[in-house]
Amino acid sequence: MKVILLGPPGAGKGTQAARVADELGVTRAASGDLFRENLRNETELGLLAKSYMDKGALVPDDVTIRLVMSWISAPEQDGGFVLDGFPRTLPQAEALDGALGPDGGLDRVLYVNVPEDELVRRLAGRFICRNCQTPYHQITSPPKTEGKCDECDGELYQRDDDKAEVVMNRLKVYFDETEPLVGHYRSSGVLREIDGEGTVEAVGDLLVEALQ
Repeated sequence: MKVILLGPPGAGKGTQAARVADELGVTRAASGDLFRENLRNETELGLLAKSYMDKGALVPDDVTIRLVMSWISAPEQDGGFVLDGFPRTLPQAEALDGALGPDGGLDRVLYVNVPEDELVRRLAGRFICRNCQTPYHQITSPPKTEGKCDECDGELYQRDDDKAEVVMNRLKVYFDETEPLVGHYRSSGVLREIDGEGTVEAVGDLLVEALQ
């Protein structure tokens, strides 16, 4: 099966993509993973992407699509794949549709839907240890002593990306750019919408059920 996992920041796509891939017996990748791998290996596409990034410019959709299609066309993906969080925009989705072709299109697009207030709660509550990088969450996994790491007694801090005002902006960008994908895939009949408010296990069960 060829599957895409969609959802806003904080929806738990990475964790769930791993479960879906295991269930199907296929490999998975996020676009960020593919960028880092190509940059690390200094491939032609990696160096092309780096030329834009070094100038502070967005990597064009056609370069991103070529990176993704290079991975999809590898022998390891002959049995299918799971893409985590890609495409991000409607033009990327349309380009991916064209690249896959009418006979090799997507089987499922799984959309993990989580209300905005819950996303803010999840994202803005995250802290990390300055010393050992152990992650914490003020509600779901708080430290034993406020502001101190359980593992090394290091100071906990909040990354800029996890501050409430930044979180709100990240979500706005997502809903502006990525939400139209939901309508695109719904109209093509491959979208399955999943309630992402439950436990990790419960949401995973719903995703597996939606693959049937």
